[in-house]
Amino acid sequence: MSDAFPATADAAPSAFRRGPAARADGPPGPDGRRALHADAVTVLTGWTATSPAAAEARDRTLELLSAGPVATDRDHLPGHVTASALVLDTSGSRVLLCLHGKFRRWVQLGGHCEGDDRTLAAAALREATEESGIPGLVVDPVPIDVDVHPVACQGGSLHHDVRFAVFAPPGAVERVSDESEALGWFPPDRLPEPLAGGTARLVAPALAARARRTG
Repeated sequence: MSDAFPATADAAPSAFRRGPAARADGPPGPDGRRALHADAVTVLTGWTATSPAAAEARDRTLELLSAGPVATDRDHLPGHVTASALVLDTSGSRVLLCLHGKFRRWVQLGGHCEGDDRTLAAAALREATEESGIPGLVVDPVPIDVDVHPVACQGGSLHHDVRFAVFAPPGAVERVSDESEALGWFPPDRLPEPLAGGTARLVAPALAARARRTG
């Protein structure tokens, strides 16, 4: 989970990835950062933004990525790329949010990329799996949003958060992690308060991603 919240290079846009197998094989560290950086550049360069705000955030994120793989590391103070996920149930009638333990707002699941995350979609899927406790989640590798916002990392930085739709299997049962006070399923048109900024705008593109998947 972020400190202040709030299609991949090797997968076709119509593909979906299932956790935990979606986490690519390979060593952690610099090699992983290079792969993640290459994926982020590829994904965002070819991405059709879902809103004017997302288009602006995408452009800012591509500019950040011009610094190289370091832009995916949480220690990069000018800003760093993160990944998050709006989890939908099998019917598309509920979304899973967490009550963040630090700033006490409801928000989608997500957080920092790690050294062995080879794609942004894999990072979002890993975070969603860790924070929800739900096995068998599936991620759509096409982002649904990009958002840039200030955070408290390392005394002050920016999160360039790339957001994905993730789908829960039938009968999914969530489990609260150490980073949240609570998890809850909510109808898309009745989200809880207080709600983190930018979370509500994920609903429409996430439902559109589900429609593509089920259609």
